[in-house]
Amino acid sequence: MTTFTVEQSWARIESWLAQHAAVSHGLLRPPALPKDIAAAELRLGVTFPSDLKASLLRHDGVQLQDGTPTLGYYGPLSGVEDIVQSTEFLRDVGADLDEDELDEEERDEHAYWPHERLLITLGIGWQSSDGLFLVSRPGPNHGRVGRYFDEDSPSFTPWPGLRHVLADFAAALDNGTPFNGRTPLGFEGRLIWDDDRPTVPDPLSPLGLAAEATEPLVPPAAEPVPSAPRPDGPYTVVSIGAPTAPAAPVQPDVVFVAGIPPEELLDRLGSVPATAGLRSREQARLSAAAPWAAYRPMVRVGWCADGWSYATQEGGDAQFRRPEVLRRLSRGTRVVRLTKQGPEVHVTVTEDGVERPEAARRVDSPREDYMTGPAGQQWQRLGIDPWPGSTAAYARLLAGLATEYGITWDPQDDGDAPLASALLLPVLDDVPSTRHPVSSVRDFDLGGLVDRTPPERLRSGMAAQLARLASETGIDTYPEIAQAVERIRRDEPVDLAADGALGLRMRTLAAESRAARGLLDAARHRSAPSPVTAGDLTAWAVRDSAAGAVREFLLLPLPTAAATVLSQRRSIRWRDDLAADLAD
Repeated sequence: MTTFTVEQSWARIESWLAQHAAVSHGLLRPPALPKDIAAAELRLGVTFPSDLKASLLRHDGVQLQDGTPTLGYYGPLSGVEDIVQSTEFLRDVGADLDEDELDEEERDEHAYWPHERLLITLGIGWQSSDGLFLVSRPGPNHGRVGRYFDEDSPSFTPWPGLRHVLADFAAALDNGTPFNGRTPLGFEGRLIWDDDRPTVPDPLSPLGLAAEATEPLVPPAAEPVPSAPRPDGPYTVVSIGAPTAPAAPVQPDVVFVAGIPPEELLDRLGSVPATAGLRSREQARLSAAAPWAAYRPMVRVGWCADGWSYATQEGGDAQFRRPEVLRRLSRGTRVVRLTKQGPEVHVTVTEDGVERPEAARRVDSPREDYMTGPAGQQWQRLGIDPWPGSTAAYARLLAGLATEYGITWDPQDDGDAPLASALLLPVLDDVPSTRHPVSSVRDFDLGGLVDRTPPERLRSGMAAQLARLASETGIDTYPEIAQAVERIRRDEPVDLAADGALGLRMRTLAAESRAARGLLDAARHRSAPSPVTAGDLTAWAVRDSAAGAVREFLLLPLPTAAATVLSQRRSIRWRDDLAADLAD
């Protein structure tokens, strides 16, 4: 394949910029003077590769201001003075490093900053902390292009020379194709870059796989084996090793709810009716760990004394520490929560959605499974409770609930009892009601658009953008979301209740994403491959995020929701779409 010369590529770049990004075109600096290049070579003690000289003789870098043309993440091309300053700065930074053991070829790629290396772009921050470099030392790597970032090791790129970089840059401009993962665009007279976001295919459903799986059952207890008759006469029992430590007491996270029957408690937690049944603690643990559960939480519910019901959880992400869950549970009543996590034990009280700070209790305990040896070394004692203080605090606080609230419950008593239970479809996280206003999204002046656009026109345009996002991500294939997006477009009310059709669909998408992530994480520790792929996880995460954008559109001020919608658009041409939508 023919590679264009530096001059030919620059001609293509200049032509495109003049036509599509006139502001950026005007920020290309005039050619460098040959004497300035020679002075720089003499000062640095190197000879510039021919491609670099040819590029500098076309443009001595760029003017660093708004709209300056860049090479995407690699930043703007350096001029002669930039190259000198960057090279001297990086030489000083690396002067104290001992890299003498590297041979010349290894130095070209792996050393921090060899004497012959030249930084030829100013990176994403427009300073000498990162960017592309050239090897100026004669040899097999002469003129080769590498990438340097101050928090990572330098490495070579696939480009053998600067002319190849410029040829690829020119082709990306002409064809609208990605360059180093980003696509160049002309917008309002400036060259800008946007992320290349491929179309997301229909993903495999982890919840669908779970629906086809069978819930495992705890096997029946084996019949006890009769002991063999003992021979007459004395005998001795020999025990080898340390005595077995007593099993740690069962101390789960638990919520107590006043005046609510267990069945309603399951509903408030978001139970999946098809998974409801009576389960012992052992059965709940076995089921929650199986593919049948798809990483959804399993809860068991029962009665305490004096009209209190309670719930405990097995598997899945912890639910009882979430304010969204406590708010639902405490609707019209009181919830007392007892949780334990390592050294911390907490009691909180929530009444009708409002937490009572004065009723909260918290105990922090030191870790006690480490000891210091004679020489000061640390030893961990195995088989003991790391935080006996928190274990005691849990029991003490639980006993205090009987005195203060009339709650009497012993976690040891309900292990074998079959209690009402079900998997949960967790409720969604709260949408933050206040955020810092976003003035710029993907190099787009959102603040200016909001200021100059009438509210009705802005809402109509952003509703159209939301519909485009729904189509790009495939969430408009769900009737509940398609209907909601259409009602938003017509400025009609939308039911967003957590247990309504739209809310359930959004919760299901979140559960699909969580299950896909869990399956992939588990596969890393097993020989069998995951039934879902990384592409499936990406697709579910994208759909979950897009559903969240719909939710924000309904709950947040329009400028805030607009920032989320625009940041998630998949099409690289969304700015043109927005202009068309605002013009309608």
